[in-house]
Amino acid sequence: MKSYCIKTDNEKIIEYLLNKISKLDLPNIYYCNKSFKIYENVIMHYKEKNIERFNNIVADIITETIIRFYQERILKRIINVNYFYFEELERKIILENCNEFINQEQEKIRENIFSGVKQYMLENRNIVLEGVTNFRINEYIKILDNIVDMAVNKYIIEKEYREFISLLKVYVNSTESKTDILHLIYTNGESILLDKDKNIIQVDYNLNNAKYLSDITFSSNDIALNTLLSLLPKKIEVHIINSEDEFINTLKLIFENRIRICTSCNICKTYKALNNIKISK
Repeated sequence: MKSYCIKTDNEKIIEYLLNKISKLDLPNIYYCNKSFKIYENVIMHYKEKNIERFNNIVADIITETIIRFYQERILKRIINVNYFYFEELERKIILENCNEFINQEQEKIRENIFSGVKQYMLENRNIVLEGVTNFRINEYIKILDNIVDMAVNKYIIEKEYREFISLLKVYVNSTESKTDILHLIYTNGESILLDKDKNIIQVDYNLNNAKYLSDITFSSNDIALNTLLSLLPKKIEVHIINSEDEFINTLKLIFENRIRICTSCNICKTYKALNNIKISK
């Protein structure tokens, strides 16, 4: 027979544990909820010989409990301790970013908790959830700490990007246009600029003297962006030969209603033919 006790002072966790155990497809398991001193205790007695199966099932329940009830609390603690200088709203955004990264690492996180809990169960007959979560499954805490760092980096990059867009919008809206229309051919992540007569615009590839470049890399499209910002056309016809991406979205944010997206004019058809792209009728 194997007995095991899960200790916590959280009534919602007790309710969750009892509900999970009640639904187990495991014969000859008996359980109860008892109060001793400061903890509520979920006590289980298993009378079959397959102890390994029992350990795995209980470790799985504890793993799910930690993810459900403790994970966000740990993330908030890490954010508040390591990044206390951010405003409350900024910390909330960082927490949302954390959840995005956690969704990508769910299986790794779950396996890490399960492994730590299972090892602890083999060495102890009871588990205090709060203590084990905070102090005994260290690799899990390290994973969350790394996720918070990535979430903060994501927030900083996005903040700098928004500030960059805002500055360029101010410039665009406060500076006189130097031409009526330009055409931008966008294919395979590369830009070609045409003037109003459909002639290719010769651009300066020496970026050392360029005034309007982002700290964020747009690769060769930096040249096209700088040219557009220098000439400031009243209208920009963007001819999408393949598909839109971050660079096109950036142009939309900067130039707003000056941008018109086109995919089927004569210019589009010509460049699609040059790139062996099937033209839809």
